[in-house]
Amino acid sequence: MAFRDIFDTYNWQDIRDGIYAKTAADVEEALHKSTRTLEDFKALISPAALPYLEPMAAESSRLTQKRFGRTVQMYIPMYLSNECQNICTYCGFSLHNKIPRTTLTDEQILREVEIIKSYGYDHVLLVTGEATHTVGVDYFAHALELLRPHFSHISMEVQPLDREAYERLMPLGLSAVLVYQETYHRDRYKEHHPKGKKSNFYYRLDTPDRLGKAGVHKIGLGVLLGLDDWRTDTFFTALHLGYLERTYWKTRYSISFPRLRPAEGLAAPVSVMSDRELVQLICAYRLLNEEVELSVSTRESERFRNNIFRIGATTMSAGSRTDPGGYASELEALEQFEVSDERTPQQIAHMITSQGYDVVWKDWDPAFN
Repeated sequence: MAFRDIFDTYNWQDIRDGIYAKTAADVEEALHKSTRTLEDFKALISPAALPYLEPMAAESSRLTQKRFGRTVQMYIPMYLSNECQNICTYCGFSLHNKIPRTTLTDEQILREVEIIKSYGYDHVLLVTGEATHTVGVDYFAHALELLRPHFSHISMEVQPLDREAYERLMPLGLSAVLVYQETYHRDRYKEHHPKGKKSNFYYRLDTPDRLGKAGVHKIGLGVLLGLDDWRTDTFFTALHLGYLERTYWKTRYSISFPRLRPAEGLAAPVSVMSDRELVQLICAYRLLNEEVELSVSTRESERFRNNIFRIGATTMSAGSRTDPGGYASELEALEQFEVSDERTPQQIAHMITSQGYDVVWKDWDPAFN
């Protein structure tokens, strides 16, 4: 059984109605439990839970320190290409945007490595658009061979691949793959992805299953908060996470929380999420799952990021550039989205350590393989 078989037994509107029907009594019951179910998660992400944000945050902080200690894992994205064959209504890389396109050469990649290493990073996330002819599996394999000597942990956020491709890339240094469903609402998904391979909803939905079968060390999940009702979308993310943990129990998992940010050709959000609601969501995930890593990127503001790691986030980026070659030079390449927190990695590290937390630049897991 694959996740799609479970997913097809659920009705979006029924789940949405169930979330919004939750009461204060349901929230209090969830808060008093030591082990929580998806029904409890519905209560914790419901509007009824907002008045309970303080006790949720306190419990989330306790559980996070219990599992992860007072540490924050640091990573940085490296954009290799902004070429893309898809039309996505919310992304600056979308095919319909008439912009300069670039794919980094070996020399440009190594120059990016030099700058990123000077920041102290040993964990890099490779990002591209989806252009299988120019930025396909062969390109990824070569990039990994270039990068493996320089980083202890290499993640990828690129187009979904077949299982055989992941099995080819893992021995070359691939440790983790992030693949966001964007939205679990099938009709809304089609509306936002009208052209390209990404328009295939179920191929994308099946990607974590292919990753699990390939034995990828860590899988990252998430939705683009704002494409549809964020509460319903995040319920389906939690449902997906629970299935994956039961099925591929040797794999680690992470959840990211990208909110729609300004970008050329950006669609207007259907569901606008406030900072308080994002805190609510992060706490709800932690109360549901003590083990999952929770990641907050530079999409979020300085003020938000100054506090969220004390509540539940365990992984943060810093100094991010979202254009190919953006660390080493000013190439004429469009950013995928605008960064909100523009502080340097050193400034972020100082902010974290000043609050009594340790900054972790290196992921030690590969040493145990």
